[in-house]
Amino acid sequence: MTTTASNKVRLATAWFGGCAGCHMSLLDLDERLIDVVGLVDIVYSPVADIKVFPEGVDVTLVEGACCNDENVHLAHEVRERSKIVIAFGDCAVTGNVPSMRNRLDRDQMITSVYSEGPGKPPPTPALGHFLPTLIPKVLPLHQVIPVDIFLPGCPPDPERIWAAIVALLKGEPVLLPEEMRSFG
Repeated sequence: MTTTASNKVRLATAWFGGCAGCHMSLLDLDERLIDVVGLVDIVYSPVADIKVFPEGVDVTLVEGACCNDENVHLAHEVRERSKIVIAFGDCAVTGNVPSMRNRLDRDQMITSVYSEGPGKPPPTPALGHFLPTLIPKVLPLHQVIPVDIFLPGCPPDPERIWAAIVALLKGEPVLLPEEMRSFG
């Protein structure tokens, strides 16, 4: 793994359509987080409040499925600017719960929620200024960009995350032990 001048891996995490459970599971590394923070520079993450995805990222963990145009745009930026992209959790790997929307008529759903719901609906052109546009179908990450590593689980348990992080930081292939390859 190439490192920065500070000799740390440049790590990013992104959160698309999902519940944030994968990021919570990452935080469940508990005291091992101190070891990770000593070896990485977190350059982008929903927990770091960085607004622009940076150049020259070594590893990006992407949680969640691609549900809207903002997710698709950021996915392409992540791929362009990251050496390794990891589909982080079942939503990124398979679409999981967010893809349940695929059975619904998108336009009817938006009409029902925003026009027929309680209260006065916002004017239709105003929605584009406040909400990202839903793409026709929710997609797992690999259907939008090439993915290097799939880290399954809903969410992946901390031991699975730790095994992947340790392998990456050592510059080894991420080959999870057999007992960590099944999930669900």
